[in-house]
Amino acid sequence: MHGTDVTAVFDLPDEAATQRLGADLAQALQPGLVIYLDGDLGAGKTTLARALIRALGHSGPVKSPTYALVEVYVVSSLYLYHFDFYRFESPEEFLDAGFGEYFNEASVCLVEWPDKAAGCVPSSDLRIRLQHAGDGRIAELAANSERGASCVRTIASIRAAGNSCATPEPR
Repeated sequence: MHGTDVTAVFDLPDEAATQRLGADLAQALQPGLVIYLDGDLGAGKTTLARALIRALGHSGPVKSPTYALVEVYVVSSLYLYHFDFYRFESPEEFLDAGFGEYFNEASVCLVEWPDKAAGCVPSSDLRIRLQHAGDGRIAELAANSERGASCVRTIASIRAAGNSCATPEPR
């Protein structure tokens, strides 16, 4: 898939702003989405994912999949799979684990550390890059498909309507 040139950048001054972005993302989800979460350790990837899953209505624990590799959630009539490939030593571990079957039109897949499974993990519809910025974070959302572009537009619309506190920076 090629980029669609639909991007948005959000200033996330604190953890609450990262959680609001996760809640906004929950409103924009549609089955079949593959979302890559990029960023250094401690950049807020799991915080964002946890807020998204909670906003979808999951009331139980939301654990980081660092050791389990995948956590499964059935929420809001979606199958949501949260992957973390940080501990992979080679991309082929993705194939060996049989994770390919999770990526389908009925599920949403959040993928932390996708580069550790490069060439094996399906392409993303949306890439969210989180970066440290002072005491806060910057989130850059980049669409890689029309489905991803729709997601970015929905989030930008939610924020433009004043339903979130972070303001997109035009790109």
